[in-house]
Amino acid sequence: MQNIHYEVDAAGIATLTFDEPGSPVNTMTQQWQLDLAEAAAELERDKERIKGVLLASAKSTFFAGADLYGVLKLTAADAPAAFAGIEALKKSFRRLETLGRPVVALLCGAALGGGWEVALAAHARFALDDLKIKFGTPEVTLGLIPGATGITKTVRMLGLMGANPYLVEGKLFNPRKALELGLVQGLAGSADELKALALEWIAANPNAAQPWDQKDYKMPGGTPTSPKVAMGLVVAPAMLAAKSRGIYPAAQAILETMVEGALVDYDTATRIESRKLARIMTGQNAKNMITAFFFNLNAIRSGKSRPGKFARWKPTRVGILGAGMMGAGIAHANASHGIACVLKDVNLELASAGKAYTEKLGAKAVARGRISEAQKARMLSLITSTANVADLKGCDLIIEAVFEKRELKAMVTEDAERMLAPGGIFASNTSTLPISGLARACAIPEHFVGLHFFSPVDRMKLVEIIRGRETSDEAIAHAYDYVLAIGKTPIVVNDSRGFFTSRVFGTFVMEGVAMLAEGLGAPLIEHAGLAAGMPVGPLAVLDETSLALSVHVLEQTRADLAAEGKTFEADPAQALVERMVKDFDRPGRAARCGFYDYPSAQPKTLWPGLKTHFEKPGVQADVAELSQRLLYRQAIETARCLAEGVLTSTHDANIGSIFGIGFPPWTGGAMQFIYSEGVARFEANAAALARKHGPRFALGREVLEAIASNAP
Repeated sequence: MQNIHYEVDAAGIATLTFDEPGSPVNTMTQQWQLDLAEAAAELERDKERIKGVLLASAKSTFFAGADLYGVLKLTAADAPAAFAGIEALKKSFRRLETLGRPVVALLCGAALGGGWEVALAAHARFALDDLKIKFGTPEVTLGLIPGATGITKTVRMLGLMGANPYLVEGKLFNPRKALELGLVQGLAGSADELKALALEWIAANPNAAQPWDQKDYKMPGGTPTSPKVAMGLVVAPAMLAAKSRGIYPAAQAILETMVEGALVDYDTATRIESRKLARIMTGQNAKNMITAFFFNLNAIRSGKSRPGKFARWKPTRVGILGAGMMGAGIAHANASHGIACVLKDVNLELASAGKAYTEKLGAKAVARGRISEAQKARMLSLITSTANVADLKGCDLIIEAVFEKRELKAMVTEDAERMLAPGGIFASNTSTLPISGLARACAIPEHFVGLHFFSPVDRMKLVEIIRGRETSDEAIAHAYDYVLAIGKTPIVVNDSRGFFTSRVFGTFVMEGVAMLAEGLGAPLIEHAGLAAGMPVGPLAVLDETSLALSVHVLEQTRADLAAEGKTFEADPAQALVERMVKDFDRPGRAARCGFYDYPSAQPKTLWPGLKTHFEKPGVQADVAELSQRLLYRQAIETARCLAEGVLTSTHDANIGSIFGIGFPPWTGGAMQFIYSEGVARFEANAAALARKHGPRFALGREVLEAIASNAP
């Protein structure tokens, strides 16, 4: 066996130690599955001299899960072979469970997905008492299902209702929660104690069997035919459909497997599970989500976009200019990750109000048991609110987060840059203004970088790092390290108007406005956005970001181009937004009136004036056609960013589009969406859209070359 070390000691305790060669973690490779089958056979041969079995790991974690590289290679034609492979693995698990000897898993670290299913093959589990350790089956977040007995066993251990959040939602849990749920039998402070607890359990349970193999077994909470459970199952599909909108097949398959499996015996239930998994894992949706949320995300976390020749860097003190919603959020991100910061505004009252944002979020975290009062106090102690620029002296990093006005940004930059510590970097939190232009106010433009945070900062994971024309590699590397240090996900882009995320986000909202300008009904447009998988319809999200801000950016662009001797003519969508603000005085949600009305204590409703002023009789369109149009418009603009060098990698494109603008996760990101459509099909569909709606959908030669050269 190459991946499993097998030994039996003098006391009759057999130990299977998982140790994948050349890998920091254990995964369910094909060789590991063959080794497990051999290990199960060895145990059966040695059964008479064995009193118990320990499942252990030679790694710092217990088991990482499935071999996702192998999953990406599968096609729909591989489903029968995939089913056979899953069934073979389950046969090995079943041989362990029915060996007639107690089997205990020693959880020295994380066990996720298939790794947790390995742990569930044991009769008991003991874990290190470390809150950082995570267990569970998050397969749904990768477009997969826990199909290696995870669904069947979790339902039989927790019941249909109790299992739902851990299967359908992929919720993780720490060792203490696992103990509370009855999924582990004890916690230990060290590896030696872990083994001692396991040996005690083996001695006390010589005839251990899985709960469902015992004669008196009853499913917790009842089966689907139980009145109380049946009532819950009536609404569960509708609730799932409302949340997933029918575009996440894994979640639907999990719910089906849970219910169908609960109506039959254990072995039949696991076969149902295998069939569902074989179908899901060979589908395109799983490939898309695995590409984005495993491979692309890991590429970013491992620093693939970071200039690599510089030592890792973490600031000891960060200055933040502007204590509004954005600046306050950035301060909270620093303090919650142990980094001291100085929050400056024009007066102490405003700066203190920004610090109070951390007080508010900290109080909520304490109430929910996520942090202690002492931890909250520590966070607050790390934030210094001030109106005095001299208090920024010695900061390794200063982030300007004032209003999107070039003159204001230049003024605060000139005022604060002199306070930087030697070798420090200065950053502008801007969503649209070119960094190279803003850097003119900086004495050392090589140390000037863009850090585009997203609002609200405490919930949004992405930070867009923008390289100006003179920004050094060292400044980019330091910015990258800083973003990781505050628990965010960085992408690196080159300077241009709107950078990547704001530019592509603009195409989504303005395509929705273009549909409105064509005379389509606003409800149809909003529904098309949701049906595509966007979190919010284009008109609603433009309200959130402010129509007035869009007009301000439009006017700034017009002025910038005029200064370059160029003319700017608003397109129909831009003209409509200007009319909304200037003619109808509807600047957006902040003013309680935009495309929607926002009555007090009531849900928002579309403004009736949209129908009166813009909708045209007889103009209709299919929802699927509009959804495709919204997705294609964003994907095409993303490909243009790649062709122009604004983006330099598909992993930045995919993660940036999902985390930054809400591009549907089921697609795997904007570039993965193109590849999942098929390049030839995407080109043909884009050409059809260009003929019907104009050159914004046209794919030029450079764009097609960028798509082809970056194909996976």
